[in-house]
Amino acid sequence: MLQPFANEALTDFTNPENRKLMEEALANVEDQFGREYPMLIGGRDATSEAKITSYNPAKREEVVGIAQRGTREDAEAALDAAWKAFEGWRWTRPEERAACLVTLAAKMREHKFELSSWMVYEVGKNWIEADADMAEAIDFCEFYAREAIRYGAVRPMHPWPGETNELAYIPLGAGAAIPPWNFPAAILVGLAVGPVAAGNTIVVKPASDSPIIAAKVMELVKESGFPDGVINFVTGSGSDVGEALVESPRTRFINFTGSREVGLSIVEKAAKRREGQRWIKRVAAEMGGKDATIVDSEADVDAAAEGVAIAAFGFQGQKCSACSRAIVDAKVYDAFLEKLIARTKQIKVGSTREQSNWMGPVINEGAFKKISAYIETGSKEGNLVVGGEASREEGYFIQPTIIEGVGMKAKIAQEEIFGPVLTVIKARDFDHAIEIFNGTEYGLTGGIFTRNAEKIERATRECHAGNFYINRKITGALVGVQPFGGYNMSGTCAKAGGSDYLLLFLQAKSICQKI
Repeated sequence: MLQPFANEALTDFTNPENRKLMEEALANVEDQFGREYPMLIGGRDATSEAKITSYNPAKREEVVGIAQRGTREDAEAALDAAWKAFEGWRWTRPEERAACLVTLAAKMREHKFELSSWMVYEVGKNWIEADADMAEAIDFCEFYAREAIRYGAVRPMHPWPGETNELAYIPLGAGAAIPPWNFPAAILVGLAVGPVAAGNTIVVKPASDSPIIAAKVMELVKESGFPDGVINFVTGSGSDVGEALVESPRTRFINFTGSREVGLSIVEKAAKRREGQRWIKRVAAEMGGKDATIVDSEADVDAAAEGVAIAAFGFQGQKCSACSRAIVDAKVYDAFLEKLIARTKQIKVGSTREQSNWMGPVINEGAFKKISAYIETGSKEGNLVVGGEASREEGYFIQPTIIEGVGMKAKIAQEEIFGPVLTVIKARDFDHAIEIFNGTEYGLTGGIFTRNAEKIERATRECHAGNFYINRKITGALVGVQPFGGYNMSGTCAKAGGSDYLLLFLQAKSICQKI
C-alpha cells in the first residue's frame, strides 16, 4: 500500500555533509568522461556505426561521453519491441506497474548526487537547479505510480433499471517520448513514465545535447523491474530517429516538449494518416513561452526585483517558464529597475562545477550565436542597462542581460530567446499591463506582484497563462502542486504532474450488461 504522495525534499547545500557528497560525486563523474553508452531496444543494448559526442558547454572541447547515432531502422526496431511488450504490459495490474515506477524513483534517489553531477557537466546546471531537476524526476515517478492505481479502478455509472454500467480506462499502445535537453532527467522521465504508468509502452528519443544523462537514467530503468521493451531508448538526430517515430503508422501517440517550430511540425506530421495506420495519433506538446511578470504600482518592489531576477536568469534563462518580460507600472518603474539592476549584478557566472557560480554556460554554439544576435537586436530596440557581454573562449558564457524601454511589439518582446535576456516594458497603468501581458502568441507562465486583492483577482482571471503565480517567481512548478502546461503556441496544455495527465494516454470504454 503506497503512502500518500509527498514531493521529494530538495538538498540543503549549506550542510557541509551534502557539499562533500556533491563534490565526491562530481569527481567520480569526471573520472567517467569519454565513455560510450548504448541504446536500449527490447531490453538489449544496441549500438550504431555513427556516434554522437556530447561536450561540456563550460569547456567546449571536453568530451562528457559518446552516444549512438541511431537510425530510422533503430527507431522501427524499438517500435517492434514496444508493441511486443505492450501485449503483456497492457494487462499488468496497475499496482505492479506502480511498483516499477516507485523502484525507479528509489534508484534515482539513491543516485541523486551522481545524476545531478552529470547535469552540471553536460548541460551546465548549477547544483541547486540540477538537484531540483532530480527531485522532479523522482516526483513524476511517485505521483504517476499513484495515478496509475487511481485510473485502474473501474468507475460505476449512473444507475439504470435492468442494467449494470461501468467505465474503464484502457491504454493506447506504443508511443514516442521526445524530451528536450534543458530538463534532461525530469522531463525525460515524466514524458516516459506517465504513459507507461497508464499501461502503454514507449520509445524515448532524447535531445542530442544531453544523451549521456538520458543513458544514465536508462541504466536505472533496466534495474527497476520493467519488462523488456516497455521502455526503449534510441539516441539520434531529430531528422532521422525523431521523424521516423513521428511519421510511423505504428506510433500511437507522441509526447513532446521542445520548441514551437518542432512542436508544430510534429502536430502537422502526426495529423497525416499513413498507409496501414488505424488510429488518429495523439500528440501532447509543450512548446515554450514568452512569459511575463507584472510589477504593479502597489507591489513590494524588493520582492518583485528578487522574483523577476531569479525567474529570468535561473539556468541561464533556458526554461520555457523563464521570465523574459517584466511589465512594470510607470509609477514604480524607476525604483524597480534600480533594484533589479543591483540584484542582477550580484549574479556570478562561470563553470557550475564550482558551487559559487549561480549561472553557467548556454547549451551550445548555436544557442550562443542566437542569443547574442537577440542582444544586438534588443540594444537597438531599447536600452541595454546590464550585461550583454559574451565569451566563447573556453565555454559558451553570456552575462545576465537586461534591456529596458522596449515596446510591447518589439522583436525581443515577442520572440522566445531561451537565454539570459530580460526585456523590461513600461505600462501606463494596470489595464495596459494586462494588455501587454496578453500581447504575444504564447500562454505558458506568468505572474503578478501586487498588494491589491482586487488586482490579484482580476489578473488571475484575465492574464492568459497556463501557470499563474502571485507575489513569487514564475518558475519552479511542483509535481502534484502546480500542474504544468500552457495555451496557444505554448502547446496543448498537457498539465504534466496533474491529476488529468494520464488521461492523455488512456481511452475510455463504456461497458453495459443487461441484468
